[in-house]
Amino acid sequence: MGVSMTDNVAEYYGKILNGGFSTELCRRLTEWRTALLALDKMCLPIIPYIAAWRGEGEIIWYEHVGKRFLTILNCQPSEVAEVFRHRLVDRRLYRYVEQEASVEEEIVTKDELWGDQCALRAMVQNEGAVECIYQLALPTGKKTIWLKDQATIEIFSRDEICLSIGCLTEVTKEMEQKGLLEKFGYFDELTKLPKRSIMQRIIEMNIGNLYRDYIKDFIFVLLDIDHFKEVNDTYGHQAGDQLLQSLAEVMCATKRHEDEIGRYGGDEFYAFSIGGLQNGLHFAERLRLAVEATDFVYNRQPIPVTISIGLVAASQLVEAGKITVEDLVRVADRRLYIAKQGGRNRVVCEDPQ
Repeated sequence: MGVSMTDNVAEYYGKILNGGFSTELCRRLTEWRTALLALDKMCLPIIPYIAAWRGEGEIIWYEHVGKRFLTILNCQPSEVAEVFRHRLVDRRLYRYVEQEASVEEEIVTKDELWGDQCALRAMVQNEGAVECIYQLALPTGKKTIWLKDQATIEIFSRDEICLSIGCLTEVTKEMEQKGLLEKFGYFDELTKLPKRSIMQRIIEMNIGNLYRDYIKDFIFVLLDIDHFKEVNDTYGHQAGDQLLQSLAEVMCATKRHEDEIGRYGGDEFYAFSIGGLQNGLHFAERLRLAVEATDFVYNRQPIPVTISIGLVAASQLVEAGKITVEDLVRVADRRLYIAKQGGRNRVVCEDPQ
């Protein structure tokens, strides 16, 4: 027998609790709604929701939505599904492609999305989770907003009901920045890392932060692959390109969230991090050791790879006068050369006496 639990949960506008569904489904839904209502009251920068659909039907409705979502869509709770569908511009999925060491973006337009609901629902149910980004047109029609959707799926076979319990997070700034960087070609096509032009801007900003006392110090690194020309000569330029891609992947996996990695040019890369010389040494050593410990393979042939690193801390140059980007690059490059001359596969952070 179905049960009604609306007395225990405020502001209910869904269909399930008064729809004669199983006790199991109603109890589970009530638990989720109670938790999400409490979460919504905390005013966190997320939008909790519970969406539902029945079997292979195309109709989706909401059992709960955060108040902020109602504000964004400018509608009543009972109108959310229809208004969301009307405002949707596209949906974007991001998948990591291991063979190419890259992130693949799949853009599905509104017409494509709603035209193949059965396939979409089947995919979601099989994966048991949702992770994508929606682009929505705001009611004014003058701007779009980007919402990241992360949800888990629960299936109630007896009722033929699927619940999607998740949270939306606004990522408009991040997506607009991504679009701007792509528009101006700021990412290297081969390694997918930021180009040298981004490095220039990062250093300029942090030199300013240093002189305003917003930060105490920062470090800049130049590194390149030892004997890279021999790799190209022995295995070919395709092997060299694959090595650059793999190296970028290893370094990105090694760095912390606050560290920056980019491609300077050729087989040379740059890195940046907030903190003093010791922090920089730890960072540079983590990169060096990670590369040394990685098995790089091309056409089933192992390629031993090491890197040499030149490191400079901004504090090392402050006494000489006002720091410039050129100063940091020049000193890091000189120390990279010293690392090469000293036997490679090492970090140099000071000039010889």
